[in-house]
Amino acid sequence: MSDAPQVSPLASIRSRIAAAETAAGRPPGSVALVAVSKTQVWDHIAPVLAADQRVFGENRVQEAMERWTPHRGDVELHLIGPLQTNKVRDAVRFFDVIETLDREKLARALADEIRKQRKALRLYVQVNIGQEPQKAGVSPAEADGFIALCLELGLKIEGLMCIPPAEGDPAPHFAALRDIARRNRLEKLSMGMSDDFEAAIAQGATSVRVGSAIFGSRSYPPA
Repeated sequence: MSDAPQVSPLASIRSRIAAAETAAGRPPGSVALVAVSKTQVWDHIAPVLAADQRVFGENRVQEAMERWTPHRGDVELHLIGPLQTNKVRDAVRFFDVIETLDREKLARALADEIRKQRKALRLYVQVNIGQEPQKAGVSPAEADGFIALCLELGLKIEGLMCIPPAEGDPAPHFAALRDIARRNRLEKLSMGMSDDFEAAIAQGATSVRVGSAIFGSRSYPPA
């Protein structure tokens, strides 16, 4: 029996990110890890937080507020799930980054609320890169115009986010998102999850959203 110490899932993911950076010829530390803590119990999150992970992703505003209000500290929180306009006030107040800006009504609501709260909120436009009807996001063909609208509204668009189709090679989809970002002079790309983050890093991801590979399977509440 081996006496070698076990490597934690978080340490393994960090190591794989570093290896993918090297393989892509990118500087160490150029890719941020967003640990997706949605639906996780605190006992699963606490060890990850204790291991100096400070960036976490959440899907729902209310759930995130309930989970993180007692533990906010220096944690950076990203909203990576769909945002309803009636949740904009809380979302602007509570999150550091919103990655799911995907329609004009939401853009206008965010612009109004950001002005009211005088908060420097960072935003990503979500692109439905595979043009799948069941997924949120602006279409690739509409992305340039939508980004321009957001900038006209005074929104700070930091980058783009996508979730590629589950089937097939994700690399062409990641490359397509990278191309949209480049022509709009956006520096950040949130793309890649537990099953495909290394391919995303090869195509220029600046952050990857990893949940189950760190925390294990999730227990979703009943609908």
